Amino acid sequence: MSQSATPLDLVTIGRASVDLYGQQIGTRLEDVGSFAKSVGGCPTNIAVGTARLGLTSALLTRVGDEQMGRFIREQLTREGVDTSGIVTDPERLTALAILSVESDTSFPLLFYRDNCADNALCEADVDEALIARARAVLVTGTHFSKPNTDAAQKKAMRLAKANGAKVVLDIDYRPNLWGLAGHDAGDNRYIASEAVSAHMRALLADCDLIVGTEEEVLIASGESDLLAALKTIRALSAATIVLKRGPMGCIVYDGAISDDLEDGIVGRGFPIEVYNVLGAGDAFLSGFLRGWLTGEPHETSATFANACGAFAVSRLLCAPEIPTWTELRYFLENGSPERALRRDAAINHVHWATTRRRQVPRIMALAIDHRMQIEDLAGSDAKALARIPAFKVLAVKAAMRVAAGRPGFGMLLDDKHGREALFAAAKAPDFWIAKPIELPGSRPLRLEFSQDLGSRLIDWPLDHCIKVLCFYHPDDPAELKARQIDTLRAAYEAARKVGRDILIEIIAGKNGPLGETTVSDVLTELYDAGLKPDWWKLEPQASARAFEAIDRVIEARDPLCRGVMLLGLEASIETLREGFAAARGARTVRGFAVGRTIWVDAARAWLAGEIDDEAAVADMAARFEALTRLWESPSATLAA
Repeated sequence: MSQSATPLDLVTIGRASVDLYGQQIGTRLEDVGSFAKSVGGCPTNIAVGTARLGLTSALLTRVGDEQMGRFIREQLTREGVDTSGIVTDPERLTALAILSVESDTSFPLLFYRDNCADNALCEADVDEALIARARAVLVTGTHFSKPNTDAAQKKAMRLAKANGAKVVLDIDYRPNLWGLAGHDAGDNRYIASEAVSAHMRALLADCDLIVGTEEEVLIASGESDLLAALKTIRALSAATIVLKRGPMGCIVYDGAISDDLEDGIVGRGFPIEVYNVLGAGDAFLSGFLRGWLTGEPHETSATFANACGAFAVSRLLCAPEIPTWTELRYFLENGSPERALRRDAAINHVHWATTRRRQVPRIMALAIDHRMQIEDLAGSDAKALARIPAFKVLAVKAAMRVAAGRPGFGMLLDDKHGREALFAAAKAPDFWIAKPIELPGSRPLRLEFSQDLGSRLIDWPLDHCIKVLCFYHPDDPAELKARQIDTLRAAYEAARKVGRDILIEIIAGKNGPLGETTVSDVLTELYDAGLKPDWWKLEPQASARAFEAIDRVIEARDPLCRGVMLLGLEASIETLREGFAAARGARTVRGFAVGRTIWVDAARAWLAGEIDDEAAVADMAARFEALTRLWESPSATLAA
């Protein structure tokens, strides 16, 4: 079903920005040296949050016709948010917000919104067909601060009512975006203003759900006392009112407001360490809407909201930190021993695995990340060694020729000889790429170039997967196993810290017998050590029973694992046919990453000057094509 026909639970309207979060914690914004980028803006965060929690959401806003605007579109698409309501503004830039965590109570925030795209939203941008698809429309207080955005949101409210949809008001009060404070006061959350209050009071009667902090409830009512503010809002509106109270959770008011402020509906509370409050309200409202729009009791909706808010304040960013439905359920069922949820390894794994940037249901990869083996082919010939990078570019051309733009293809390429090849592969944005970090042939495992892996990974593209090969057998001495595991753990922790997939390649058969449980025993030991890689790359197994043992371990220890790729070890295509056949019924095997079987003959001849570029590309493409046919169809011909 196309976006234009899909029913929607929610359309959110208003700010869409790129957030740049200072990565150094406990310092002034003036002293921050690097930033993490994410989508931002209250309604944008809520669109992401509700989509992660299983609702169908759409965003109505404007973005610029530039890289930041395209980033917002692409990220929302990755998150499953309907983008049909996003208007591209050719004249204005996408808004930016720059933030830092100075302390647990100070969060400097700068808004770059002068003539920005989302502030140009107008009535003409509000498509009645989009609103008609939705069960609810969420409007945000800040976007009532300009005449054109005010008119746009009011039109959406009218259309929602006309089509039987609910109207949700997130009061979302930012005084400096109403012109009441200076540019450096972005974190100031309350300045009394009768003009703002009068504007907000006029909206309340048309709302079905009103959500705000204590300060926001005051500004929406114009009162200076919280209880009086709630009664004023109730006098103007029959809406359900949700009062956000920070670490104290929330209170939900349905019906008359009594003289007791605590006389409302509350959910479970979650005492946690506050790391960054920015974005917590958006996560909170995402959780509440998950319950409210699916007919849950208010107590349940409030519990969802409190839990989502707890996740947000315990992590650094806004939208990226909102939990998924799987993660939220895991937390509600299991809790956490950590007050700082970002330190909970089990929850972090669920979060990572359920928010991956792209889905990769299958992989057929040409592996040419080899360094030592291809250098051996060149021998001591300096000219041949210097030509290795050019040969790897030819391998990329061969792989792309076979892929022909189809999904599910990729390559393993290295930093040492593959720099130009990596640039060539980047021309196919859907190509899956993994890069090695191990010192070739090392046992015990060591890293190549530097043991300081974190600093090496920081400049890798986000979609590049870390690959680390380890020669590991269950019968290895305990001391050797411990050293290997320590290095694998360092790689795994670095991958999670910098937000990259990691593939662990295990070769057991070169250092001991390969029985039906050898590899599954290795995986068990590595899972016991706390390693949960995104991918495993394993040697072909002799029987389906060996793969069944592997399946059982992965499904029991990490059902969110992306899966297994088969490696080649320079085996003949006929031998690989047998390995592929044994893996055919395996539930966790997703494809293969084969190297020397495909490229070694072409490399030997090309480096010796016996064949030209096209002949090398054609030879590798034919072999890669034969393997892809063999993987996809067991009866395929082996002609290459």
